[in-house]
Amino acid sequence: MQDATERYDAIIIGAGQSGGPLSTAFAGAGRKTAIIEEDQVGGACINVACTPTKTMVASARVAYLARRAADYGVHVGNVRVDMSEVRGHKQRVVESFRASTERRITSAKGVDLLRAHARFTGPHELALEMRDGPIRHVSADIIVINTGTQPAFPPIEGLDRVSTLDSTSIMELDALPEHLLVIGGGYVGLEFGQMFRRFGSAVTILEPGKQVLGREDPDISEEVVKILREDGIEVLLEARAERAERAASGVRLTLKFGNNQRPLDGSHVLVATGRKPATGGLDLAAAGVATTERGFVQVDDRLETNVPGVYATGDVNGEPAFTHISYDDFRILRANLIQGGNASTKDRVVPYVVYIDPQLGRVGISETEARNAGRRVRVAKMPMNHVARADETSETRGVMKAIVDGETDEILGCAFLGIEGGELMSMVEIAMLGHVPYTVLRDGIFAHPTLAESMNNLFSSLEG
Repeated sequence: MQDATERYDAIIIGAGQSGGPLSTAFAGAGRKTAIIEEDQVGGACINVACTPTKTMVASARVAYLARRAADYGVHVGNVRVDMSEVRGHKQRVVESFRASTERRITSAKGVDLLRAHARFTGPHELALEMRDGPIRHVSADIIVINTGTQPAFPPIEGLDRVSTLDSTSIMELDALPEHLLVIGGGYVGLEFGQMFRRFGSAVTILEPGKQVLGREDPDISEEVVKILREDGIEVLLEARAERAERAASGVRLTLKFGNNQRPLDGSHVLVATGRKPATGGLDLAAAGVATTERGFVQVDDRLETNVPGVYATGDVNGEPAFTHISYDDFRILRANLIQGGNASTKDRVVPYVVYIDPQLGRVGISETEARNAGRRVRVAKMPMNHVARADETSETRGVMKAIVDGETDEILGCAFLGIEGGELMSMVEIAMLGHVPYTVLRDGIFAHPTLAESMNNLFSSLEG
């Protein structure tokens, strides 16, 4: 046991998308900094989420387009997917991203990257169980918790007795599932469901609610289901998995539909029902750090916990679990703790993209949220087959939808389900950030033929 406590100006627990840049920012300001990582530098985004999944989504889209080649007058042979090669390509991209991120940290003067598991021994003290070597004790006036989240499993009888996959382990398969059963109709479930259908698996998605993507307007959700079913995916709504057991095929789920039950057999089960905070072993109680009912670290709008000088960034604080939000958390702490600013999470715009194909890009409030809040809004809506560029590329599936304030003419939000939906959403987000009225997009001159020029027709269709 090493009894001496090493003193730092700032300590960051977790080298994720806010932790990494924050460590180099502190060091650049002349503060002695330690960043503690027990697994891989880069956090979930680079290692098990954004980077690997979107790399695999790209492989799945190539397979999809190859099968559609005849639609474009191009004739190819039999399309075969080699999962070991898909996995290898994914891993090479991940390792490149990870190495680049680690170099930025280790090359920064004043940053110590410590490979260890951290646990609090007091409000500003930590014991580090080093990967190689004795336990070390460190302290700092500023400690930032950036440990992220991990997959959460629902309480389904027998689920712990059958072989299951989560969003990490499914990407390590070297063989294609014959029939993949996906529990959960959220972002993760839909992305992997469509991906593996395109690789060649039979896929069934089980959603216990009335619609997939529960945060979206019902009409958007319905359009998503239509697309998935066109791709040959079985989507079962209001279908709750009650029990899991081994079967000759691999696994059998007992589903409940209202008062009725039915069995469903598959070769593999992907559990995609959400995530929980990765705080196990941190001993937050020793520091007196408060958590929410769901276990997320409780923070104020400046990302500070109830313990002065202790902060939490990224997924672990219960904010929307997106990499760009974690990075914005970094910017807030950099502004407040280094630059003397007064940044806050109040009123920040939260965009996101669901990487099904076509993409669903969304920002701001939905029509449902606006109506429930009693706001007077106008709705612009147009199918993607009314977009010239979409027609020309034979990518006409989906719909564009925008919500406009009935009094100010400012855009309150949008949902673009279509080719490059994320990029189109980002275009509208820029208008929202500048408080630009919808008329500017309606009357703007955009190059033809681009997807951007669809803004003319979309906002000309405004109702109300």
